[in-house]
Amino acid sequence: MRFWISIVATIAIASPAAAGMSASFDWGQTKKCFDTNSPPFKVTGVPQGTAKLSFKMTDLDTPGYNHGGGKVEYSGQSAIPYGAFRYKGPCPPTRHKYRFTIKALDAKGKELGKATATRSFP
Repeated sequence: MRFWISIVATIAIASPAAAGMSASFDWGQTKKCFDTNSPPFKVTGVPQGTAKLSFKMTDLDTPGYNHGGGKVEYSGQSAIPYGAFRYKGPCPPTRHKYRFTIKALDAKGKELGKATATRSFP
């Protein structure tokens, strides 16, 4: 009697979405309380098929306050400039920590990837 052993190998290839999207930002020229221009961002690992990047800011010290965010057309750029979208800028009475959630969206609005970036202000 013969026994045959079959070995099946699976090769996983990391897609941009699987590899992970990341983002960072610097407050740059953002001014306290009166600045509605978004800070400059750097994004990497943005999934193929992304048409827009959606940004939303949360004050981690006052999470109930709605700072809003905005959407930016995406065509492969890694730098998103100061003022790319409008939002309610930071206006803390003391140092607060803020988190931006950045979502990669396809042309129909489906989420393809997500990243967060956190920084204190001022």
